[in-house]
Amino acid sequence: MGELTIATGIFLLCAAFFAGFVDSIAGGGGLIQLPALLIALPKTETVTVLGTNKIASVFGTAMAASLYRRQIKPEPKILIAMAIPAFIGSAAGASLASRIPTSSMRPIVLILLIVVAVYTWLKPDLGKIELLRHHSNRRVQIAALAGALIGFYDGIFGPGTGSFLMLVLVASLGYAFISASAIAKVVNVATNLGGILIFGIHGAIIWQIGLALGAVNIMGAIIGSRLAIRGGSALVRKVFLVVTIALILKVGIDTFQSF
Repeated sequence: MGELTIATGIFLLCAAFFAGFVDSIAGGGGLIQLPALLIALPKTETVTVLGTNKIASVFGTAMAASLYRRQIKPEPKILIAMAIPAFIGSAAGASLASRIPTSSMRPIVLILLIVVAVYTWLKPDLGKIELLRHHSNRRVQIAALAGALIGFYDGIFGPGTGSFLMLVLVASLGYAFISASAIAKVVNVATNLGGILIFGIHGAIIWQIGLALGAVNIMGAIIGSRLAIRGGSALVRKVFLVVTIALILKVGIDTFQSF
């Protein structure tokens, strides 16, 4: 806490608000909040910054998930099938977060994000309406596998988690963007909790900062969720594309700077 000045604290609170706002619509809040924490806490170990970011994020994501669930009710089997493996995967990823250099993952993530953006851009009707694919058991199997893999990624690194969840739900399973966003929020709560469990056990969380940012994150999530529910899949798709392109730029810059 000694690193923080009043100006830095205000900067972090503003970042947390906008992160909650953006994340509640189409994911990507980490694009704002995590870099802000890295800037504000330059002397703090990266793994501790990651843990603190998880605490700040989980409150806004949980609020967004609750608001979506009041209006949009995807099948519970998909939520459970995706969320439980995501929790386990995130915990496993978080346990390795301090041992695997994230720089080695950036080029792969950059390529995957570009594929997500191009695929979504070239299919303007993607996710406009709900047209579920596969039979129920097959959807559950795909959701479980995707939840475990994306959860592991979120625990160990994180940028683009929302984009990857949304693409699986929309392109592979056939959900509309607004329904996919509602499911992704629940799964993202699970990945955050999995990471928090491991980071907390290892003392890699600054609780005062995480909880303060979490309270502001909730405010942004409330506004963003209500806007997304009113705007429907068309709005969520637009924000999803903007966030994914921004992630490509951020990860791309980080990748080339590391060479």
